Amino acid sequence: MLKPIMVFLFLAAPAFADSPATAKQIRAAVSGNTVQGNMSASGAYSEFYAADGIIRGKSYTGTWTTEGDAMCFAYGEAPVCWQAVISGDQISWIVDGTEGGTGTILPGNLNTW
Repeated sequence: MLKPIMVFLFLAAPAFADSPATAKQIRAAVSGNTVQGNMSASGAYSEFYAADGIIRGKSYTGTWTTEGDAMCFAYGEAPVCWQAVISGDQISWIVDGTEGGTGTILPGNLNTW
């Protein structure tokens, strides 16, 4: 049986127990691939991250880069940077220590955008 303090520590742990990925790990995981998932603030998404830094979505484009150990997204505005926790083909997007979305990394340009 778990002692009360152990239960508290388990329940207080963030949903993302793994460490954030490095810029190199982020690039290796997403460059040339599609990520499909759901963002807390904006809902479902599916984006192709081209190796040249272009983001292609269903009816939009943007750019992506890595800065420090974060992935930065720009859709015609100033970039917004997120840390990424990557486990296999799963990715969690973290901003200010809070998970803001999740996704599945799929090989290639799945939607041919």
